[in-house]
Amino acid sequence: MREHATLAIFDHDGVLVDSFALHQEAWLELGRRAGLPITPKFIHKTFGMTNPSILRELLGAQITPDEIARYSDQKEICYRDLARGEITLMAGVRELLDRLTELGVALAIGSSGPRANLDLTVQECGLEGRFAAIASLEDVVHGKPDPQVFLVAAHRSGVAPERSVVFEDAPVGILAAKAAGMLAVAVLTSHEPPPLIAAGADLVVAGMGELDVDALVTRLRS
Repeated sequence: MREHATLAIFDHDGVLVDSFALHQEAWLELGRRAGLPITPKFIHKTFGMTNPSILRELLGAQITPDEIARYSDQKEICYRDLARGEITLMAGVRELLDRLTELGVALAIGSSGPRANLDLTVQECGLEGRFAAIASLEDVVHGKPDPQVFLVAAHRSGVAPERSVVFEDAPVGILAAKAAGMLAVAVLTSHEPPPLIAAGADLVVAGMGELDVDALVTRLRS
């Protein structure tokens, strides 16, 4: 671990990029193609979970690994087809990344999404070379609220978990960040404050633009 180094880990969907509508349409398209009972209400309820967890929630524990892989691949192909040329950073994100970099904070992504989706965002939004590490679905056995994805991101970045902060929009992500021993900033893009606060969020912001970045970094280094 790099002594005194600090790290900001960003969830992908709903934090770096406004992708909820794209994912919703991709899940609904999968439902149409495969005859699965996927509804907008179900998609909102499970947003932020891994695809295997979502599919087990939908179809029960009897679903086979092969079925999970097949449905997941179909859904993510739908997502990337929809997102290509349309995906953009959330308001204030680029400025936040720039300020954190100026202050010497390393950056990482920790997401339940597949690596191809994260790479698409990096390419489409001009973020090549900005992240010390990217941890995705392929890197974990246990999805959020398990802390594994954030611990992988911190380990690859060479930064101690207790000197890391996570930006998340879902209660399962906040739970994962706190289980990892990290600070957790909740962004109000997909949930109201109560479940995020109940999950243990240290800060709650309506958007990245209202965050006092310097104060957050001081807290991280204290």
